[in-house]
Amino acid sequence: MDGNFEIPIFTPYNPLDKWNIGASIVKALLEKAEEGLPPSPFIAAGVYAIYYQGNNFLYKDIKPFSPIYVGKAVPLGARKGNIGVSENQGKALFNRLSEHAESIKSAINLKLEDFTCRYIAVDDIWIPLAETLLIDKFKPIWNVAIDGFGNQDPGKGRYNQQRSIWDTLHPGRPWAEKLLPNHKDKDQIMQTITDFLHNNT
Repeated sequence: MDGNFEIPIFTPYNPLDKWNIGASIVKALLEKAEEGLPPSPFIAAGVYAIYYQGNNFLYKDIKPFSPIYVGKAVPLGARKGNIGVSENQGKALFNRLSEHAESIKSAINLKLEDFTCRYIAVDDIWIPLAETLLIDKFKPIWNVAIDGFGNQDPGKGRYNQQRSIWDTLHPGRPWAEKLLPNHKDKDQIMQTITDFLHNNT
């Protein structure tokens, strides 16, 4: 036998490993049927994916079946460090999807009917992990290259912030119009999108 031969060492599969649990949540989400945005009201917290089927030239090279944005909605108590102990999830997931629908409706160059979504209720302790895996798997353009879609009104007295790239490309949200212009010009933003799609096709 060749003295340099190395016997491979296999790591036992652990179904309870956190990454395997996260992957199982992602798989369950992708098995859900797509629905219109926003869906009918429901009570849950969890993760979601938003898809675009419109003809905006910015997104013509997005990979088929890939979401344009993914996100999470945690129960109210989780924002205070109570992840894993909350049983009252409220309408966190529905409310977040509804907020996104309003953002799209406000944009002057997007149509809400061109968007669909998938979502799944998840035990709140696993929600952040599932969102991380979804972003890593699909690299949705509104998460990675075009930031700002998930932003909310910063409130009175905080409008000295920069307008996001998303609001620069898709103007219309009233509160975003009060913000300062983005430091990137249109050519720089378009190059960012071109580079992103080239590297993720």
